[in-house]
Amino acid sequence: MFLSKDEEKLLESGDYTIRKCMEILVAVGKIFDADRLIKIKSAQISGISYDNIGDAGLEWLESLNAKVKVLTLCNPAGMDLIRWKEMGIDKDFYEKQMRVINALKKLGVSLSLTCTPYYLVEINYGDHLAWAESSAIVYANSVIGARTNRESGITALASAIIGKTPNYGLHIKDNRAPHVRVIIDEGMDPAIAGYETGRIVKDRIPFVEFKKKLNNNGLKAFGAALAASGGSPMFHAKEITPEWRDFEIPSEKIVIDGLKQESCEPDLIAIGCPHLSKEELKTVYDLLSKMGKVKKTLWIFTSRKIAWENKKLVEKIENLGAKVFSDTCMVVSPATRRFECVMTNSGKALEYLPKTKNVRAIFGNLRECIEVATK
Repeated sequence: MFLSKDEEKLLESGDYTIRKCMEILVAVGKIFDADRLIKIKSAQISGISYDNIGDAGLEWLESLNAKVKVLTLCNPAGMDLIRWKEMGIDKDFYEKQMRVINALKKLGVSLSLTCTPYYLVEINYGDHLAWAESSAIVYANSVIGARTNRESGITALASAIIGKTPNYGLHIKDNRAPHVRVIIDEGMDPAIAGYETGRIVKDRIPFVEFKKKLNNNGLKAFGAALAASGGSPMFHAKEITPEWRDFEIPSEKIVIDGLKQESCEPDLIAIGCPHLSKEELKTVYDLLSKMGKVKKTLWIFTSRKIAWENKKLVEKIENLGAKVFSDTCMVVSPATRRFECVMTNSGKALEYLPKTKNVRAIFGNLRECIEVATK
């Protein structure tokens, strides 16, 4: 892999953090046969919940002594930083999570604490990024046409500090070609369509034909579930993805038409994985207004910025009995573990909750979730 003289100097830097970050990027580049390092517009770090990284990850973050060189955002934490007690978070977890937050702040990371960074910053077609949140990666590549590989939290942070990433994978046009054609039946919920597609295609890139065209919220739900159940870093949606005409349509075809699942009685209904947009919050309020006050535990997750910008809407939702939390979600917070069965409209949460929180999870579309919450 070619390195400029300035990049070679960083590899020999007396600054431990800079040197280690360069070593990480060079090692990744060599593994994937990258020809060089390229500049990135922004980075996004995942795995910052103390529930995920534990003491070892916390101590590593606190040991770093550097500043990020590009706009760097971060994923949800393990709690709402303000209303953590309402979530049932204990003081020890709160204190350690805040140490994680302070370590990120010291590095110059923007405390966005959301899996939907594209709601906060402008991302354009062709922008090179180093993002680590799986759902945001798929959205950036597939809906916006930006270019990012599926980074780990560590490689994303290394790229943030150096301001560059190895030129391989989805940064290169030819590697973005679809491998399999997927047809989605008209009546399917986009989250379940993505969940089922991911299980079948695994980490391949699908060319997707939706019989019913999706808006950006639907595409977000589809991509998040696709990445969670299968690991694909992007999809091409006919007439939507900026590059959808640039490649041949694959000959292999799969039809996605439904989901079979076991049932359980939910004691938590959780919405907002990925975090809700303003439009989705409005839909939640409209449904609650029609169906009545919440009678079961209903948690709704959105970014702090979206919540602040729509404060009156959030207050109306909470007046009807729901809780609207920010900075976190049901997947990364330990608060979810105390429940036995979680109902969610998220294909990503459906995949991760049983694995990471050891709770049963069932799927319902947004209307079904609100109906159960208000029964």
